[in-house]
Order: sequence, then structure tokens, then C-alpha cells
Amino acid sequence: MADADPYSPHGLSPAEAAARLAADGPNELAPPQRRTAWRIAFEVAREPMFGLLIAAGLLYLLLGDHGEAAVLLVFVLVTVAITVVQERRSERALEALRDLSSPRALVIRDGQQLRIAGREVVRGDLLVLREGDRVAADATLIEAHDLQADESLLTGESLPVAKQPGAGDAGRVFAGTLLASGGGLARVDATGAATAFGRIGGALATIESPPTPLQTQIRTLVRLFSLAGLALSALVVLLYGLQRGDWLAGLLAGITLAMAMLPEEFVLILTVFMAMGAWRLSRQRVLTRRAAVIEALGAATVLATDKTGTLTENRMAVAELVRREDAQWHCWRAGEVTLPQAFHALLEAAQLASEKQPFDPMDRALIALAAERLPPSPLRNGGELVHEYGLTPERMAMTHVWRLPGEHACSVATKGAPEAVAALCRLGDEERAAAHAQA
Repeated sequence: MADADPYSPHGLSPAEAAARLAADGPNELAPPQRRTAWRIAFEVAREPMFGLLIAAGLLYLLLGDHGEAAVLLVFVLVTVAITVVQERRSERALEALRDLSSPRALVIRDGQQLRIAGREVVRGDLLVLREGDRVAADATLIEAHDLQADESLLTGESLPVAKQPGAGDAGRVFAGTLLASGGGLARVDATGAATAFGRIGGALATIESPPTPLQTQIRTLVRLFSLAGLALSALVVLLYGLQRGDWLAGLLAGITLAMAMLPEEFVLILTVFMAMGAWRLSRQRVLTRRAAVIEALGAATVLATDKTGTLTENRMAVAELVRREDAQWHCWRAGEVTLPQAFHALLEAAQLASEKQPFDPMDRALIALAAERLPPSPLRNGGELVHEYGLTPERMAMTHVWRLPGEHACSVATKGAPEAVAALCRLGDEERAAAHAQA
């Protein structure tokens, strides 16, 4: 099927969209393969150490020691229950991730803007991009107006990336990323598993974790003790039967010796520590699907990362406020107990120049600091936003005009590039030079 003209303002027709949806499938990640509780229990029982617990429990039952048998079998059931619960919680988290990758989208079809479910977006759709939207699919930009995208979900970098039509990643927007500012129009060229987000998920799904060192050592230990126990018990049965002729008593003596040698305590201790580790991680909002992860994390001594941008909270914060008075610069740094009164007007102006419902990380940081450090004020808490002058290539600053209800006088707050703010404030040559030197 031929793609629609990327510059056509009409987009796809409903018939074309339906045909592409049927051909390519819905715009969502493939659902993870769920494991039933029986399958989880079977995989747990395949582990030599848990097989040892089950075998020991059955032998205790045959010998009539129901108390010991109950203890061992209860530990098996608890281990299986913990594994099932962790698996289900992880699946719910993955379902939430799938929903994140398929948000609602504003598209143009037959010349009309329609808000549709993200799973219904198809190749060739025209996406209308607006500040605060989460991109529904990978798309190539046709138009962009001061567009910036938060791609931390893909790259780990917390700073928004400027977008504009052209070659390379700067001319494209990606599924799952958040538009921090600006707007634009883009044509979808990949959906579902074909997106960058979907390829990452597909690559992760193919990874098979090898046994951890602890698992390997425990398996080896269990096999050695089991083989030694079986060999000695068989020898006891043979000698007892040959010398005394009582083969039944020899069999019971051999089983008793095997039970004394089987290291079921290792398995119990390991199970308890793994369960405690999973519980502690869950309190830190970290879900583990496999108990082996606990041991792998605990054994890590060095954590190597590619760059410092991935080691952040993905949240911008104000580090310093700087003001000039009497030809001198005064600085306030984050972490100081109080914010001096002289900095209140500067921080209030910064908040008033920010969006009321911000998506840009800088605006969020300024508003958060103002809410934490500034007392209530009539303009900040009850003022009316009269007019907003957005950021443009000609004027690299955004300006908000505020007014108190019932009053005619207005207050103007602006923020942006130093040269743009200096021009709007009509600074003199000396003040302009000082501002540029500080910037």
C-alpha cells in the first residue's frame, strides 16, 4: 500500500486507517507471555535444592515423622507462593508499561482532528503534537514550533531534546516520550513493536539469565551430598542385609542415614534469605521476578555506567539564585536553610514567567522551589494571567502578563536567553555587560 503524502493536511481516510490497522496490528507492545501458577511451581520444583526438600519431606512421611515432613513441605509451599506473588506483581508493572507506550493520540484524518486510542494509530497517520502529550508512535516531523521532547524513557538523559524537521533523530519523535514544550505535526512511520520503544522491549524479552554463582554452587553441593548419601545408604542396606538377613531393617537404616546426610538446612536458609531480600526490595518499590536476582544484586561490588546522565532522579532542581545589587553579585545556593528576603522578588518573577500547569522541567523546578520557599502573595495565589507571549526565534524569551482581579495595573514577568531578557528590560550598557558576563 502506498504511503500518504507526508505534507498532505488531510491525513488518512478512515478506510485507509482501518486497512493499515488490520495489516500491521494495533499500536501496542506484545503482551508478555504469562506463566500459570502450575508452571511456576513446576519450574521451582525443577531446582535441585527444592527437589531435595520435596524428596526429604516424602521420606519423612514414609518414616512416620509427620512433623519434620510438614516443616519441609511448608517451606516448599511458601517458596512457591512468594515466587507466584512476585511474578504477578511484575506482570502488573509490565502491563502499566504497555499502557504508557500506547497513550491517546490526536491525529488528523480526512482533514479533521480526532482524539483516538493510541493502539489505533497506524503508519501514515498525522500526529498533532502538543505540550504535555505523550507520543503514541515513532514519527517524522513535518512541522515543529519550539518543540522539545523528554526522551529519558529511552536514553536516561533528564534534559529535554530540541526537535525540528530534518535528518537524524532530531527530526523524529519517539513512542513513549513526553513533549516538554512547543508543538508540531509529525507523520507516523513505525508503530507497536517496530518502534524504538518496542525494539527495546523485544530485545529484553530474548535475554535468558544464566544461573548465578550461588545457584551453581548450591546445585553442586546438593548433588555431591545426595550422591554420597545414596551411595552410603545403599552400602548400609547391602551390608545389613548380607550380615543379618533382615533386608527391611537394612532399608530403614539406609534411609535414616541418607536423611541424616541430606543438606536440607542449606535450602531452608537460602529460601528464607531470598524471601527477606525480595521483601526489602519491594519496600523500595523494586519488583523481582526471579529469586536469583537477589543474590546477583547482593554480590555486585562495582556498578559501571556509561555516563553520569543516567544516574539522576530525572528531575531538574534549582541549584542557585543570583541577583545584582550595588554593582555586586549575590548568590543563594540550594541547601541553605532560609531564602533571604532580597531573593523573594526574583523567585516570584521566575514562577510568574513559568507555565501554570508546567511540563517543562525548568518550569517545574522553579514552581517547586517557589512553593517551598515563598510565602503566599496576592499575585501568585490570586492573580489572573492576562496574556502570554511564547518563545519565538525572534524573541528567545517567554513573557506572562498578570493582573489582580478588579485592578488595571499589570505585572509582567519574563525569562529566557540573557540577551533577550536584557533587551525586554531595557538594561543600560553597564548592566547589560554585567548580565552577559554572569551568563
